[in-house]
Amino acid sequence: MPSNEPYQIVPVASGAFSIYSREYDETFHPVVGPIAEAEALYVNQLRLRKRVAESNRPFVIWDVGLGAAANPLVVLNHLRDLHAKIIILSFDQTTVPLQFALDHAAQLGYLSSWRVELQTLLRQNEVMFEAGLLSVHWSLRLGDFPKLASGIEASHWPKPDAILFDAYSPATNPAMWTLPLFAQLFKLLSPERPCAMPTYSRSTMLRVGLMLAGFFVGVGHATGEKEETTIAANSLKLIEEPLDRRWLTRTRNSTSAEPMWEPVYRQAPLSAATLEKLSAHPQFG
Repeated sequence: MPSNEPYQIVPVASGAFSIYSREYDETFHPVVGPIAEAEALYVNQLRLRKRVAESNRPFVIWDVGLGAAANPLVVLNHLRDLHAKIIILSFDQTTVPLQFALDHAAQLGYLSSWRVELQTLLRQNEVMFEAGLLSVHWSLRLGDFPKLASGIEASHWPKPDAILFDAYSPATNPAMWTLPLFAQLFKLLSPERPCAMPTYSRSTMLRVGLMLAGFFVGVGHATGEKEETTIAANSLKLIEEPLDRRWLTRTRNSTSAEPMWEPVYRQAPLSAATLEKLSAHPQFG
């Protein structure tokens, strides 16, 4: 591959193929590959089939970090036999990785049957289609996500039932993992619409930041790469294994627990003020 190419198709440990970003020095969906990770982290953990089947209104998904579109496409594949309407809002700074994925669809495996829909999405930033019995309205918002989420338009986005949070890691993309961003995300949710947000990280600073932003937080399902991940929600009913006081005790002793207040990656123990706020979270009541 020419050295100036930003992405590369690479094999992962499971034998599947994924995409490597030269800029961020990270592989999308490492170890198990895009399909298996999306199934474990989002489809199964969010109990999407059950929740969509029981919903009496369009089910809204925010896809934060469209990348090569693996997460929403795997979700649609698992829901296509349901009589339901799905609204997807995808967010990213660029469509370059998705176009790259389409150019290598045969190797990646999960995009081939969606070429027409994805090409329309790339061309128009919006597409409506039928996927089996499923009715889908998929739109794309391009730009810096923290700025988009703080803008006037964000208050008019359809309120989500699920958020697929899949940004580059905190070390390489800290702006996507700050407490102020999570607090703004929480403000955009509807208390009348239970919403869960899994993500691949299990870091203590992430979990503390989510809790201080207003979320209930729990241990997330394992993926091939990690023994556990993280899930946050605006309803405790959507958390199977909430973090408990034993976790809080361990957090007091952690050297990397203070959430990021600014988009600069660093590690620090809890401040006294943060510990006081965290201890008062209703999850520990």
